[in-house]
Amino acid sequence: MPVVVKIHNTTRFDHADTGWYFHKKKEMDDTVMENSTCESNDQKEIMTFKRCEQKTYKNSSHMVGVFEVLQSLRKDKVLCDIRIETDDGTIIFGHKVVFISVSTYFSEIFIDFNESNIDHINIRELDSNILQLLINYIYTGEIIITKGYVKVLLAAANLLQIDYVKNVCSEFLQIQLDASNCLSIKAFADLYDCMELSTSSQTYIKNRFLEVVNYDEFLSLTSVEVIKLISCNDIIVPLEEKVFECVIHWLKHELDSRKSFLPELMEHVRLPLISKQYLLEKVVDEPLLKSSPKCKDYINESLQFHLLKYLQPFTVSQTIRSTPRQSIGFQKVILMLYFYPRKSSVTYWYDNIWQPAPTMSKWFEYGRLTVINDQFVLAMGSVCLGSSCVRVKMLDISSQSPSWIPMMDMLVNRKYFGVGSLDNCVYAIGGRDGDTNIFNNAEVFDTNTNKWKMVISNMSTKRYGHGVGVLNNLLYVVGGYDGNVYLNTVECYDPCLDTWTPVAAMSECRFECGVGVLDGVLYVIGGYNKSKCFNSVEAYTPSSGVWTTIADMHFCRRSFGVVILNGLLHVIGGCFDKNVVNSIEIYNPKTNTWSLKALSKNVGYIYGGVVVNRPSHFKTYDD
Repeated sequence: MPVVVKIHNTTRFDHADTGWYFHKKKEMDDTVMENSTCESNDQKEIMTFKRCEQKTYKNSSHMVGVFEVLQSLRKDKVLCDIRIETDDGTIIFGHKVVFISVSTYFSEIFIDFNESNIDHINIRELDSNILQLLINYIYTGEIIITKGYVKVLLAAANLLQIDYVKNVCSEFLQIQLDASNCLSIKAFADLYDCMELSTSSQTYIKNRFLEVVNYDEFLSLTSVEVIKLISCNDIIVPLEEKVFECVIHWLKHELDSRKSFLPELMEHVRLPLISKQYLLEKVVDEPLLKSSPKCKDYINESLQFHLLKYLQPFTVSQTIRSTPRQSIGFQKVILMLYFYPRKSSVTYWYDNIWQPAPTMSKWFEYGRLTVINDQFVLAMGSVCLGSSCVRVKMLDISSQSPSWIPMMDMLVNRKYFGVGSLDNCVYAIGGRDGDTNIFNNAEVFDTNTNKWKMVISNMSTKRYGHGVGVLNNLLYVVGGYDGNVYLNTVECYDPCLDTWTPVAAMSECRFECGVGVLDGVLYVIGGYNKSKCFNSVEAYTPSSGVWTTIADMHFCRRSFGVVILNGLLHVIGGCFDKNVVNSIEIYNPKTNTWSLKALSKNVGYIYGGVVVNRPSHFKTYDD
């Protein structure tokens, strides 16, 4: 008779008699099969349908039960064929086949290295408590992780090649990320090839740069690690002054051993982006920089940059040190233009947050905005009623203290003209002067010369109150009014050939309409004619040469701003029947739908807007 042993209400057989058990089990299975065979043809026919049916049953608790028994066997050191010993003399028993099923490390030892007969191995430099946790995981599929030993556990799981435990330890560390530990976690993730944790840590460090540099981990970095961090083009830092300050702080923490690294570090501080005032007050007089010839060169470079930027704002050459970091340059906001009648034109930054932008000292009647290189905004308009010239002002978004700077006046006194920017040139097209002359001419401001000049060729039609869009290096002029009738005609200007070409006419005549270009499509929006104001929109694709209608806006509007932001068309403000429209409508071309957003701040009549790089001083808190 076999020896039967009871373990936790589970019957099992001693391993010395397992052969008898499997032999008897086979005999029993064969008997069952024989007894289930049909003994007559009639019975066989009756049972054919039943025997042809098949269904698979799976015991969902089977594997759990099996491993509970195996864990019980391991604890009782029964049927164990391997012992693992750690440095402190702790011995842990187990079953090779179970270890192999979970750990590649053990699979390589017992199978690949042909060591299947060994029954004892030593694992050095591995904490016995951590090893016990991992062995328990192998048998139970459960692991407890705490802040106290998560790194040691991950390192051990990496050694034993238990991927699941390594991955959940990485997830646990990701949850623990904060400004005080992200640098060490990043280094730890790189050491053990935890790519997702490394990426998350790196993103956290860049996004919280100003917080991270205030903790001891930053001060403990090597010079190479500091350079790697501050040379990142996408660290989130509102002012380059903060980068300079953290470098000086790191140097002074251990000045004697670190001062030799100063020139290497300052090479990656973008001094030209620091305000001129800060340069003169804090950088030029910094004793550490005064003693370094190379650092003096960097200071002179930055001062020279500020001088050239003042003399030639559009054409000053840029180096890596004078190029804004992507964290600022790749975030956009809308600069909105509205007016306070007869007093001043006012601008606001808007990104779901309203913040005052520099105000023009005088009212820009019939003002127009355009932007160059996402950095320079040009405002054009008459500064008073009856003015004989059109003033032009420029706002440098990259400046630490931006203000509107006077530029050269336009050559022709224009109102209701259209504006478009192309290849660093600004075109002012059509318009009227007072109540008499309507223009079909245009003038262009060349940023290379900082001067206006007349465009030689003229449009075929005089017009004002029209829209202008730039598509495929061409200027499209749409709609307007010629003094007698409202227009639906469209003309296209090629600056390379200096020629105007007629384009297919729109279905509606539109005055004071808006124009936006998105994904190779020209959209003409709203406006009005003698009979009504529109909420309709027409779209033109040059490849087809045909105008089509798209979904209507929620509101009719005229004389408003149009911008492209985050791949969507934004229609801002405007008026309808002498009433201000205090909302933004956003068009998604993928769904052909408009969404409506009320403006949280009633700023008045918004009649223009452009998208620019987010200014460094733009705050991110809610209003």
